[in-house]
Amino acid sequence: MSLIGSLIGIVLTVFVVLMIVRMVLDWTGLLSGGSGWMLRARALTHAGTEPVIAPVRRVLRPVRAGGVSIDLAFTVVFVAALILRSIAFSL
Repeated sequence: MSLIGSLIGIVLTVFVVLMIVRMVLDWTGLLSGGSGWMLRARALTHAGTEPVIAPVRRVLRPVRAGGVSIDLAFTVVFVAALILRSIAFSL
């Protein structure tokens, strides 16, 4: 395993964890309304993940299902990060 592959794998692992935290905070904020610390944490996770998700969202628009909008860009970026992470650790 190379040093560069390991470093890229670690960065992608941190990104995946940040996306999971973003998902949890988005859902809990949606259900509970959110408090001060939750809004700050949510802004932090969005600042770290939105530069990657936004270009994908421009190409892959959210899907409307009745009154609900499903963000497929988040899912695509999440799966791509997991795949790239496994490739990086195998280098």
